[in-house]
Amino acid sequence: MKLALRWHVLLLGFLLGTSGACAADQPTPSTQAAQLAERPGHAGIASANKLATEAGFEVLAKGGNAFDAAIAVASTLSVVEPESSGIGGGFMATMYIAGNKRTVFIDARETAPAAVNPKDYLNPDGTPNRDTALKGPLSAGIPGEPAGLVWLAKNYGKLPLSASLAPAIRTARDGFKPDDRLLGAIKEEQKNLERWPASAEKFLPNGNAPAAGETWRDPGQAHTLELLANYGDAGFYSGETAQKLVDAVHAAGGNWTLKDLASYRVKERTPITIDYHGYKIITAPPPSSGGVAIAEILNILSGFDLSKLDQAHRVHLTIEAMRRAFRDHNDYLGDPDFVKMPLNMLLSPYYADGLRQSILPDKATPSSMLAPSGGQDPGMHTTHFSIIDADGNMVAITSTVNYLLGSTFVAKGTGVLLNDEMDDFALVPNKPNVYGLLGSTANAPEPGKRMLSSMSPSIVIGPDRTAVIGSPGGSTIITQVLEGILAFIDGGDAHQVVAKKRFHHQFMPDVVMVEPGAFDAETTNALTQMGYSFKERGPWGFMNVVIWDRRTNKLDAASDPRRDDGLGKVQ
Repeated sequence: MKLALRWHVLLLGFLLGTSGACAADQPTPSTQAAQLAERPGHAGIASANKLATEAGFEVLAKGGNAFDAAIAVASTLSVVEPESSGIGGGFMATMYIAGNKRTVFIDARETAPAAVNPKDYLNPDGTPNRDTALKGPLSAGIPGEPAGLVWLAKNYGKLPLSASLAPAIRTARDGFKPDDRLLGAIKEEQKNLERWPASAEKFLPNGNAPAAGETWRDPGQAHTLELLANYGDAGFYSGETAQKLVDAVHAAGGNWTLKDLASYRVKERTPITIDYHGYKIITAPPPSSGGVAIAEILNILSGFDLSKLDQAHRVHLTIEAMRRAFRDHNDYLGDPDFVKMPLNMLLSPYYADGLRQSILPDKATPSSMLAPSGGQDPGMHTTHFSIIDADGNMVAITSTVNYLLGSTFVAKGTGVLLNDEMDDFALVPNKPNVYGLLGSTANAPEPGKRMLSSMSPSIVIGPDRTAVIGSPGGSTIITQVLEGILAFIDGGDAHQVVAKKRFHHQFMPDVVMVEPGAFDAETTNALTQMGYSFKERGPWGFMNVVIWDRRTNKLDAASDPRRDDGLGKVQ
């Protein structure tokens, strides 16, 4: 992607510990440098739950850094927001370490058990079996979140793991009042939860979902978290917890082994870093598809000056870039430890040039002209939180158990709700998963392989402002984060970024999903004349953003107003 030399030098200088610069026709680096803060001096956290945000600040007050706070937030979300994430699932993290000016990506994604058999996910007629792919122990990959939390404490935190897990353990043991989202999820999945005694025991005390305002305790998860706090990896992946997990999975027809658990490893990977009109975007590499797709879209859009276009043509070009990126997502991407992917091609500005040339200025390109496919609505689960601490350490973490309440299967004696991430594999090539995403053999299940993800935790560094951004939302994660990045580049503050109305196209189905109020009548009419079809659906996503304005040295944190805009906090 083309970038003016002066911005390249200034942004590289910021990442290496020198200063950045404010926008000006002919900036003087030494003059501009004095105006930009090198550390915030205070912290900002935006998460999906007030108790989780407060847990992060509690750990910061103990002397922890952003990475300790991330452990507190993630583990507390496991307790208070199990419909979206938890220690029975996994996470991906994009991080900036202020001390050595380094960026790193932590891959704590789940893996397939060694005994995985694609036939377990097929009906007798060869069609996908949605039940085994989404419910019960066969749908669950080996969890990565516990190992990821241990990894953060050992390699990046300042506090012992036990200190960072303490808020979650206390909350699980002493209880909390579930919010409406959790209560609604339990009621929605009640029939599935009733299929397994341990699930019913945890989520349906006395046979029903907890009542609004009732204190709900999770002693099983409290004990499991205590073992993790005391023994690290061994407290989950071997010993008492591991045996209980395997026994419970086997008793319900699953195929985990103690070796599967003992063999799990966190992976550190190099983030994808791209430049877009003077901004450096640091985002998720495979096995996330999100960073590649966002990079490809921005590379295509870099050839246009969107600020000079009316809304209809700006949206048109963005949809066409989305369409092409999701087409490549379906064809090429998978676990980099198993699959050779043409990343140099997909991330190349020259490849983007070619894709850009295929976009007509005033006409939609039918997806059927690019390649045949099929799909359905994307889903709206997972969770994300963003943190910037007083020293300028930054963490963007997206965590998930996949679909609503994951597999709905709780392993007896552990309090651990297992994920249903096996559905994120292409269990049946070129057939859509629950989010409508297609996949090729690159994302086929294999023993120990990590399933492809849309999670896109990102950090955006501009000439004078920095954003930590991400969202849940299945396949819409990619387009939400993309649109949030563009809103930030356009000058939006944290509240404006998270509140911006959304639209989404994922190649197939060939329809633009739009949030009510996203386009005015004139724009909708113009896009319809270009050949677009629209499907309006209710608000989606739960974006959490922290922005650091390095000119004023102020932090701004916001959570999505579609759910609760009171969860982002600065102090």
